Amino acid sequence: MKVNGQPYRTIWLKPGNPKTVQIIDQRHLPHAFVIEDLTHMEEAATAIKDMHVRGAPLIGATAAFGLYLAALHAPRGSEAAFNQAMQAAAEHLHATRPTAINLAWALNTVLAALEGVAGIEAKVAAALKTAEQIADDEAEACRMIGVHGVGLITRIAKLKGGQPVNILTHCNAGWLACVDYGTATAPVYAAHDAGIPVHVWVDETRPRNQGARLTAWELGQHGVPHTVVADNVGGHLMQHGMVDMVIVGTDRTTYTGDVANKIGTYLKALAAKDNDVLFYVALPSSTIDWELRDGMEIPIEQRGAEEVKHIQGLVDGEIKSVLLTPADSPAANYAFDVTPSHLVDALITERGICPANEEGILGLFPEKKK
Repeated sequence: MKVNGQPYRTIWLKPGNPKTVQIIDQRHLPHAFVIEDLTHMEEAATAIKDMHVRGAPLIGATAAFGLYLAALHAPRGSEAAFNQAMQAAAEHLHATRPTAINLAWALNTVLAALEGVAGIEAKVAAALKTAEQIADDEAEACRMIGVHGVGLITRIAKLKGGQPVNILTHCNAGWLACVDYGTATAPVYAAHDAGIPVHVWVDETRPRNQGARLTAWELGQHGVPHTVVADNVGGHLMQHGMVDMVIVGTDRTTYTGDVANKIGTYLKALAAKDNDVLFYVALPSSTIDWELRDGMEIPIEQRGAEEVKHIQGLVDGEIKSVLLTPADSPAANYAFDVTPSHLVDALITERGICPANEEGILGLFPEKKK
């Protein structure tokens, strides 16, 4: 995607310096575009934990590059010492965020690639190659989500006779949450680029406001018409026929179709069901947990109370944090909720669209049948 007309991914090797990984530090958006250098595994772990990067696909890619950085600095005395350091690095990275399954998947993919390689320098090269492949594969998966999902928007556009298709999103499941293209936004960008009129209702997505800060910013960069709304407006819009479809992303989806996504997604799904509005979830297969049947078993991250009690914004030209609540009021910060599969009309994946159930998912991914 593009920022001020220049193509960007969310993570890449620094030109001329392959020992440095660069990311877009999303904490500063939309008011400042900041590129951060990562040179050690611990910096990658901090970037994930403190949400310099966020979104399941990007978390996975960052973890993979984090293992590459660990390989650069791992002991060279013996392969055993190197392997032990890599395993410790993987455990450290894995502990940063509990909900997104892409994190563990990416770490396991890199470690598996190293097992079949002899020699420390060859292992370092394999770590880099695998991290880059993960990033490329995630970007291509998101592109294909757009290819498959654009037909859903086209169908509604034809029924509306050229009037804009109104799409509600929640959180940021755009290219900032991925390596490129996005998940929920990939069909939107594909439709917009094809000349299909679309308009996006952007949930602000408290407490970290990823919709208001990030989705609105990237849609604006791409020229997609959009309107930011408070989180609780979605039901009202649906009641008045102002939403044609909902598309959200996911941080972990069971192989039976239950979906863990940013807190508040479940309420949007309930409102959509009550108002006969189509509710879609877009995801690459790296976000599917092939071992988990019941979504209620997905670990739900609880983050610090300060994210609820404070809000960040631009004040007199500076990005500042402002206290919203009484200073001594406690706050709970559940980062995700689970939407049961029966509330999801379909899943949009890189291999196509399927019902949100075990039969539908395994129909697209038959190699995962046990």
